[in-house]
Amino acid sequence: MSTADYKTMTTAQIREDFLSFFESKGCKLYPSSSLVPDDPSLLLTNAGMNQFKEYYQGIKTMAEIGACSCQKCLRTNDIDNIGDATHLSFFEMLGNFSFGGYSKADAIAWAYDFITNPDHLGLPPERLYMTVFEDDDEAIELWHEQGVPYDHISRLGADDNFWAAGPTGPCGPCSEIYFDQGEEFGCGKPTCGPGCDDCNRFLEFWNLVFTQYDRQEDGSMPELPHRNIDTGMGLERIAAIMQHKSTNYDGDLLQSLIGVGVRLSGHAYGDNPSADRSLRIVADHARAVTFMIGDGILPSNEGRGYVLRRLLRRAVYHGRLLGIEGAFLSEYIGEVVRLMGDTYPEIQENRALIEGIVHAEEERFISTLDAGEKNLLDELHALEAGAQLSGEVAFRLHDTYGFPIDLTREICATSGHEVDMDAFNREMEAQRERARANANRDAWGAANDVWVALSDSYPATEFCGYDTNELDGAKVLALVSDSQVVDGASVGEEVSVVLDRTPFYAEMGGQVGDTGVLEGIGGAFKIEVRDTKLHAGGIVAHEGVVVQGTVGPGALCVAAIDVHRRELIRRNHTATHLLDAALKRVLGEHISQAGSLVAPDRLRFDFTHFEAVTAAELAEIEKLVNEEIFAAEPIVTQIMGIEEAKASGAVALFGEKYGDVVRVVSTGESDMPFSRELCGGTHAHSTAELGLFKIISESSVGSNARRIEAVTSEGALAYISERLTLLDEVATRLKCRPEDAPARVDALHDQARTAEKKLHEALTGANSGGIEEALASAIKLADYDCVVVRRDGLDAKGLREVWDAIRDKATGPIACVLATKTPEGKVALLAAADNKAVDAGFAAGKLIKELAGYVGGRGGGRPNMAQAGGANAQGIDEALAAARSALTQDC
Repeated sequence: MSTADYKTMTTAQIREDFLSFFESKGCKLYPSSSLVPDDPSLLLTNAGMNQFKEYYQGIKTMAEIGACSCQKCLRTNDIDNIGDATHLSFFEMLGNFSFGGYSKADAIAWAYDFITNPDHLGLPPERLYMTVFEDDDEAIELWHEQGVPYDHISRLGADDNFWAAGPTGPCGPCSEIYFDQGEEFGCGKPTCGPGCDDCNRFLEFWNLVFTQYDRQEDGSMPELPHRNIDTGMGLERIAAIMQHKSTNYDGDLLQSLIGVGVRLSGHAYGDNPSADRSLRIVADHARAVTFMIGDGILPSNEGRGYVLRRLLRRAVYHGRLLGIEGAFLSEYIGEVVRLMGDTYPEIQENRALIEGIVHAEEERFISTLDAGEKNLLDELHALEAGAQLSGEVAFRLHDTYGFPIDLTREICATSGHEVDMDAFNREMEAQRERARANANRDAWGAANDVWVALSDSYPATEFCGYDTNELDGAKVLALVSDSQVVDGASVGEEVSVVLDRTPFYAEMGGQVGDTGVLEGIGGAFKIEVRDTKLHAGGIVAHEGVVVQGTVGPGALCVAAIDVHRRELIRRNHTATHLLDAALKRVLGEHISQAGSLVAPDRLRFDFTHFEAVTAAELAEIEKLVNEEIFAAEPIVTQIMGIEEAKASGAVALFGEKYGDVVRVVSTGESDMPFSRELCGGTHAHSTAELGLFKIISESSVGSNARRIEAVTSEGALAYISERLTLLDEVATRLKCRPEDAPARVDALHDQARTAEKKLHEALTGANSGGIEEALASAIKLADYDCVVVRRDGLDAKGLREVWDAIRDKATGPIACVLATKTPEGKVALLAAADNKAVDAGFAAGKLIKELAGYVGGRGGGRPNMAQAGGANAQGIDEALAAARSALTQDC
C-alpha cells in the first residue's frame, strides 16, 4: 500500500483547517480552556468537552448550532506507559460539539467530508474503517450513505463503542474512525481488523460520541431531551497520519522536541530503544510542564502541583539517563514556545516565569538525585543478581531524600531488579497512620487548650479599633496566666486579659499586635500591654504585666492603644498593599502574596517569583509606590459581599478563607484604583501619611519565593539618615568629599586589580617559573606526561589558563590534574589533556568524578576536559594524591 497516495500537512495546518471547517458549518470557535478546570471534580483538563459540561447538563444554552475547539489536555493515569509509541501526557484534542443544534447524521457527514475531501485532509476512502456500537444500526446506515462499504464498518461492544458519564446519567453509542497503515503493520491473523489488540495496522484517530440516552438506576435508558454530539480527534495522531508516519512521536512537533534531546545528548533517534524511550519521555514531559506552568500551576507536593513536579523530575531523570548534565529543560521550553506560542500565547507571555521555575526545580532535584541515586546504587550493588530491593529501602529513599518511587523502580529495572512494592506500600500506609494519630493527638491537644475552653464560654471579642484608639468601660471577662484561668493578678505578674470589646488589633494577616495600656476605673489597676494575640473562637488576649494594683474578672477599664505606634503600623500596612500592586505591574500578574510582616519600624513582603528582582525593577517598583504616596490618594474602606468584592477586582490572598461579608481597602475612589484588596487590617487615611517608601533589601525565601523589606515615614527617614552618616564616615576614611567617594573607591579598585593581575600572571603565565616547575614535576607515564599540581588563589578560569600555559610549553603529549583553593575558600578542580594523551587512555571526565568526592563536590565533562567544584578545601591534597595513584596504577 503506497504512502504517497494522499497529501502531507503540518500540525498547524491541520489545526487551522479543522477549526475553519467547523466554523463554516455554523459552529462557534471556542479557545482552549485552561489546564486548570472550573470543574472541581477534575484535577486537570483531560478532554475537549470539559469546558462544555454545563451545556451538556442543560444549565447553559448555546445560540449557535454547535461548537468547535482545539483543547490542550493532560492525562497522567498511565504515566508508566508514556514514552512508548502511543501514550502522551500532554496532547491537543480537536473536537466539534452539539447540544441539540445539529444531528448525528450531520456529525457523520461532516466528519467523512473533512477526512476525505481533497480540500481538507483528503485521506483515501479505501484506507478508512469505521466501528460502531453493536446495536447502532442507525450509525451503520449513516456511514454507508456517505459511501463507506459495509465491509469497512464493524460492530464492537460497549467496552469500545459506548460512552457513559457514570453508572447513571448521560450516555450513548460511539463511532470510531480508523486508518489502515498497511499490511506491514498487521499481525497477519484472519481476524485482524479495527480494534485488534495484537497489532498497530488499524490506527484509531477520531471518536464520535452520540450522547442520546439518560441511563436510570433500573438500567433503562430513555432518550435525553436533546441529543448531544461530542467528538475528539487527537491532533498528534492525525498529524502523524498526515505526515505519513506511524506513531504520535513521529509528527513534526514532537520530532522537533525530540531533536532537542538528540542535540543535547548526542544520541541519534532510532539507534537505541532505551535511549529512544528517554528522548520521547523528555520531549513529552517538557511540553506538559511548559503548558502547566503557563496556566498557573506551580510545583508542590500535592494536587496539580505534584503532577507537575512528578513530570518535571521524571524528565530530568531521563535526561540524566541520556547523559545530559545539569539543568537543561529551558532548551525544550524555548522550542515549545517557538512551535506553539503563536497558538497558545500564554506560554509566550509567561516564558520567563516558566523557565525560571523549571530551572529552580531542576537544580533542587539534581541535588536530590545525586544523594538518592548514590544511596540506591549502593543498595543495588549489595544485592544478588535478580534479587528484589526491599520495600523498606525504597521507602527510606522516598522519605529521607524525596526520591520518587517510580524513579526507584526505573533505576532498579535497568539493573535487573524489582522493588518489593507490597512492603513499600505497607510502609507508606504506616506513615499515613502515624500522621493520622498525630493529627488526632493535635486535635485533642487543641480541645484541651485554655483558649478553646474560653471560646465556649465567651463570644468573640468585639474589635472597635477601626474608629477609635481608646475605649472607656471595657469589661474584663477572664485572666490567663501560665496557660491557666486565674482569679486575679497583682503587681509584677504577667497576665493575658480577655475583654468584651477592644481597640487593640490582635496580630493577624501579617500585622503585629497593638501595645498600650489597660487602666482600671479610678486607678484600681494598670496593665502595660506588650502584645495582642488572637486565639480560638476570635478571643483576643491582651498580653502584659501588672504595674499597679490588682485586677480580676468583672473589672471595668479604659483600653488605650499606643497611638503613635499604631500610626506607624497603619502606614506600613498600606505600603504593603501599594507594594503588592506595584509588583504585579512591574513583574507580572503571577505575583501572589506568600506572607508578610507589618511592624511599626518596617514591613516585610513575601511573594511568588522565580528569580531575583533586578535593581532596575526594584527602582521602578519603588517609583510607582512613591508616586501613589505623593498623589495623596484617600484610603477607602467598603464593606460588601464576597462575590461583589471579587467582581470589583479586589485581590484576595491565596489560600485565605473569607466570610460572606468582607472589608475591601482601595487606594483612591476611582473605579480603577491602583490597589484594591480584601483586608481586615488597619490602614492610613491617605497615602500621603506614608511620607516616603524605601526598599532596603530583596532576597530569596525558598522555592520560587522572594522577600522585599522596606520602610516608610519615620523608618524611611531613619534609614536615609543612617546611610548618609555611613557615607560621611566612608568619605572621611577615604580622605575625600562624600560626592567623590565612588571615584576614590574606583581608583583603589583599579590599583588592587592591577596587583591581582600581576600575581595571576605569575601563577599562570607560560613564561612563569611556576609552569617550568610544574612540567619538571610531571608524572612520566607510558605515552604521555601528566602534571598534577596545586595553585591556590585562582578560580576555575585561572586553572584553565594554567592548563593552556602547560599545553603550550609542553614538548610532547601532555595531560594535567590541577587544583586550587579559590579566594572565596572554595575548591576548583580541572583535568585536561591534549588529543594524544586522550588517545593514550587519559579520561578527564571519569577521573574528575572520582576526585570530586574528596573536596565535597561533584563534576564531570569530556575525556579531554572536565571540571569539578567543592567546599572542602582540606581535601585538595588527598584528591591530588588519589589522582597520582590512579594514573600510576593505570600505567
